Amino acid sequence: MMYLPRNITIACNHGGLTHYGGIFFFQEFLRVLQFRRFLAQQLREFRPHHDYSLSQMVLALIYPIVLGLERLESASFLRPDETFQYLTGLPSYPDPQSLRRFLLQAPPEFRAQLHRFNNRLLQRFIHLPEHRSRLILDLDSTVVTVFGHQEGAAVGYNPRYRGKRSYDPLLCLEANSSFLWDTELRTGDAGTWAGSRELLASCFLSIPSDIRELRVRADAGFGYGPVLEMLEERPAQYAVVARMTAPLKRALGALRYERLNPRWEIAECEHRTSERAPARRCVVARRPIEEADAEPTLFTLARYLYRAWITSLDLTPAGVWHFYDGRAGMEPRIRELREDFALRKIPHPCLCRQRALLGSGASGLQLGDRFPADLPAGRMARSNLEQTTPQAVLAARRTYSPAEPAYVAFSQLSDSSKMDG
Repeated sequence: MMYLPRNITIACNHGGLTHYGGIFFFQEFLRVLQFRRFLAQQLREFRPHHDYSLSQMVLALIYPIVLGLERLESASFLRPDETFQYLTGLPSYPDPQSLRRFLLQAPPEFRAQLHRFNNRLLQRFIHLPEHRSRLILDLDSTVVTVFGHQEGAAVGYNPRYRGKRSYDPLLCLEANSSFLWDTELRTGDAGTWAGSRELLASCFLSIPSDIRELRVRADAGFGYGPVLEMLEERPAQYAVVARMTAPLKRALGALRYERLNPRWEIAECEHRTSERAPARRCVVARRPIEEADAEPTLFTLARYLYRAWITSLDLTPAGVWHFYDGRAGMEPRIRELREDFALRKIPHPCLCRQRALLGSGASGLQLGDRFPADLPAGRMARSNLEQTTPQAVLAARRTYSPAEPAYVAFSQLSDSSKMDG
């Protein structure tokens, strides 16, 4: 039986304290959720002999990601930290080689189990703190550069490290909650919309049945007929950046534009993504090219810059543009996923194991999103966390240095309570 400390003292510059004392509050959050029990119910044991339970091993993968240790090798800092082990209820912390061996021995079904587990977490969290009837899914891709010989890495589009091998994962985030809804790990040379249908199918499966309205926003990488058809079959309302194909380019100059503001004009038309595709509504915005636009990133024609969206939304052209621009909130979220939740350091020599580790990272991200918002009010009051963000609670991992004091937690080992999570 594991124990969780009951009385915790917050101290500064006390000899022998852990740098990661804020993990106590995160562990209390897991206990309230009965997270260990939930893990044990959803994941099947596949090892004949083991020193750590399956839930302990998954948490051992999540802790370094949540604490910002980035690589599995960095988890070795937690092995001699007895206070950290006591705060988390672990008898000891697995060494990095044990964690790697765990991933190598995991069968392909384990990744599927982790995926279903994350789906159930999402379905549990999405209606907190209030029940919701609408979801907005934002789709995008990001480049993850590797500097080794990882399976599936290939030379493809890489604006920062040109010619380097990389992965090109697809990401789906829910806009209002910022939850990482799903991912699809692709090779670096994957086609523009390769894996998009699989990602959407997986996203649709995890949407709660009581969601009445679904909206989707995506860039031009998803603006292909099969993807749009899948959105229409769901059905989902969407705004997807239009690919500047030759037929659309020819139509731009003949449209009747209305003044939207001092800089931009807007119009709409019907557009076919291919010869056999049905006609779909297309919203087009343009503005004159200015001297400051030395290297414009938008499509240019004659004296104008253009933006265009294919949409099924029942909104005015300006409303479609305004709705799509809300997708800009996805960029800092992807940056957080890369920098704070170690997406850049996930690549593992085996592609299947990378997907399993990415699943563990997704679990850590969902938990980090809800922590400490879901702690009961009484516990929040006792912990003085009403105004505290997850980043502040776990900030020791970013602010600590030998020359500076770091706020850390240590436990009075003589007083503890049973941990049921």
